[in-house]
Amino acid sequence: MQYLYRMRLFTVANIITLGNLLCGILAIFSSFAGNLIMAAYLVLLAAVLDFFDGFAARILKQPSEIGKQLDSLADVISFGLVPGIAMYHLILRMEISAGVHDSLLPFVALIIPLFSALRLAKFNVDTRQSDSFIGVPTPANAMLMLSIPLVMEFTLGIGSMSDLNHKDWKIDRLVEEVSMLPYMLSGLCVVMSILLIAELPLFALKFKSFGWKGNEIRFIFLGISLVMLVVLQVAAIPLIIIVYILMSFVNNLVSKK
Repeated sequence: MQYLYRMRLFTVANIITLGNLLCGILAIFSSFAGNLIMAAYLVLLAAVLDFFDGFAARILKQPSEIGKQLDSLADVISFGLVPGIAMYHLILRMEISAGVHDSLLPFVALIIPLFSALRLAKFNVDTRQSDSFIGVPTPANAMLMLSIPLVMEFTLGIGSMSDLNHKDWKIDRLVEEVSMLPYMLSGLCVVMSILLIAELPLFALKFKSFGWKGNEIRFIFLGISLVMLVVLQVAAIPLIIIVYILMSFVNNLVSKK
């Protein structure tokens, strides 16, 4: 036990990170079982844990190189592999609904884990990203992707998203009306994957203190996000990610003046 303590393996922050990883593993199981709703909830929980592991490390003064590497390993599973698998299954089911059975289009979703791994490797060696991000963070991208089945289930009233193999899967009707939907989702996978590694400065939700000064944009963003969640519920999730990117863009323009 003393050896493990000296190695700083089981710190509070690392245990929270392992919780993030566990959520990712369970989300993979859920995705393969066709339950994208459960996978989405698990990714949201993983994102919460991902926020608090760094917060705990700073508050408890437990930062370590092991924690940094563990965080990236957990993120590549929870926010890279999971959205890739989930989007693969979603696009595949949409193609089946549209009567297409031999397309390679669903495999486009696998670009997500590949570019997520590149983004996380770049993050670990990029000294510019200590207090902000360059490129869309993997948790934000994962939440955007996994919010799609949530919106379909609870907002569009499609239903049965918890079982992609359900014979009465009502998304068949949506695919018939919007035949380009599988291509649109594949295009979204490509665009967001590129934004993961793009030279796009984005603010980080890292609070060194809880004072207003220096955290203005973070508090404004959290306030807007809370209002949107109350009003729009799950439909707010993709909009929150878009607002986050737009606010970062505006903040960069203001900072340069």
